[in-house]
Amino acid sequence: MAKRETYEQKTEEILLPIIERNGFELVDVEYVKEGGNWYLRAYIDKPGGINVDDCEMVSRELSDILDEKDFIDEAYILEVSSPGLGRPLKKEKDFKRSLGQEVEIRTYRMVDRKKEFTGILKDYDKDTVTIEMEDGSLKTFEKGDIALIRLAFDF
Repeated sequence: MAKRETYEQKTEEILLPIIERNGFELVDVEYVKEGGNWYLRAYIDKPGGINVDDCEMVSRELSDILDEKDFIDEAYILEVSSPGLGRPLKKEKDFKRSLGQEVEIRTYRMVDRKKEFTGILKDYDKDTVTIEMEDGSLKTFEKGDIALIRLAFDF
């Protein structure tokens, strides 16, 4: 397992009791390098949405435990935030919760001369995602061909 994955997994293990105790949901944890800095990011949510106080409380508690355990070698910036409106669907629970809702799919390569698709999420499994297009037809995508899938939102 890569160092990045180890850090993400250990952080998730530390975060879960904090999240569950407060009735939140852990959406994702990522450890990434951007512009020369390492970032450890935790995305949390709850029905009705997360606010700044929620993020601050989780961040303080997580930071204390991370300082105590001290398993991350590099200096990093800790961020705890809401996943936001454009939240990608990554995990089983994301797909399950989004069944019947409109999603946007972006593919890595052209499919039927397009790379962007919008439709109602009808089905998914470990390898594929199926949406109902505007004309009522079903279109199935291999997950490996999908660069991004997220809930669609209109303004």
